[in-house]
Amino acid sequence: MSIELIIPPLGESISEAVVAKWLKPVGAKVNIDDPLAELETDKVTVTLPAPSAGVLVEQLVQVGASVRVGASIGRIDPSAQPSAVPAAPAVEAPKPAAPAVEAPKPAAPAQVAQVQVAQAPAAPAAQAPRPALSPTTRKHLREQGLDPSTATVAQPAAPVRTSSSKPPVLSEGAGPEEVVPLSPLRKRIAERLVDAQHTAAILTTFNEVDMSYIMALRSKFQDEFVKKHGIKLGFMSFFVTACAQALREFPGLNAEMRGDAIVYKKHYDFGIAVGGGKGLVVPVLRNVDKLTLAEIEKGIAELAQKAKDNKLQLAELSGGTFSISNGGVYGSMMSTPLLNMPQTGILGMHNIVRRPIAVGDNIEIRPMMYIALSYDHRVVDGREAVSFLVRVKDRLEAPEKLLLGL
Repeated sequence: MSIELIIPPLGESISEAVVAKWLKPVGAKVNIDDPLAELETDKVTVTLPAPSAGVLVEQLVQVGASVRVGASIGRIDPSAQPSAVPAAPAVEAPKPAAPAVEAPKPAAPAQVAQVQVAQAPAAPAAQAPRPALSPTTRKHLREQGLDPSTATVAQPAAPVRTSSSKPPVLSEGAGPEEVVPLSPLRKRIAERLVDAQHTAAILTTFNEVDMSYIMALRSKFQDEFVKKHGIKLGFMSFFVTACAQALREFPGLNAEMRGDAIVYKKHYDFGIAVGGGKGLVVPVLRNVDKLTLAEIEKGIAELAQKAKDNKLQLAELSGGTFSISNGGVYGSMMSTPLLNMPQTGILGMHNIVRRPIAVGDNIEIRPMMYIALSYDHRVVDGREAVSFLVRVKDRLEAPEKLLLGL
């Protein structure tokens, strides 16, 4: 009895995948848990393992086909022998078409239009309208003693394409447009972004942070930090810690709408937007409120490397309670981040720019960063959102508060 290859549940909010590659051909022997197919979802690329040892006897879908969770894409026969399974028939190459008849070579052109005198027809026949003769042609006919009214201009034969003729081919990039189908990842991202705008009442509030103190702290202790922990001290760990502490005061930003109820999360699992091999992804760093700065930096670095190598697991992409996006690494000065549904809050970091600001009664040049908080107004009031962002700003401008939990 054959065993079906069923698409298993692929994680939160994922209902379909694309068969990106078959890793075993029909007729191949497989062992249990051998990877049989590569499935591409809107979040991550995963492999489908063999549920049993045997022989892959059938592939029900082709590469590039979309399949729903729970669908069957192939069959394994535990009792079959690899040699007993017929290989898929090779596609017969198309037979070459009979060569087209080559068009006769046109005669050498004369100095004047070729003219022939019409003979008296044996019977009247329908003729195409005779093209008008030019004055020069009529004069030439009279000089040769011919009647222009009974003469016609010989029309050149239409060119016949021979078997060696080929239509012109545009070079790559020659056209004004390039049509590229949406990848499953980009298609799903588009759907989620539109769904977020249609579902939530999204507002964004802004503030700015003087990064002088954090930059001075990093500069002073960077070498010791790297020597002890084996990783650089970045900005993200400060922002993660500041947000985790502020969320304790404003739990509405660490929640979600579920039907007619608000679910307040008592754990702090942050989605950190990183660039991956398939595009922007948001893997989740768990229990950030319990992690040190070094542990946060190591966790983010590990997730970012997995994203680049397309090795993120589905469990690492679901279950986030709050998100942080750093557009500043790409040079963004200000933006309005979009909610990662069903979360109710997302913080946007931006580029650090040295600008003149008022410090007391003086004007000083300071490294400043705009920060933005987008929130779901169905759950979070404006006062709560603005106060949250002020708390984050205060902790970042006085890093000692982070260490003291203030």
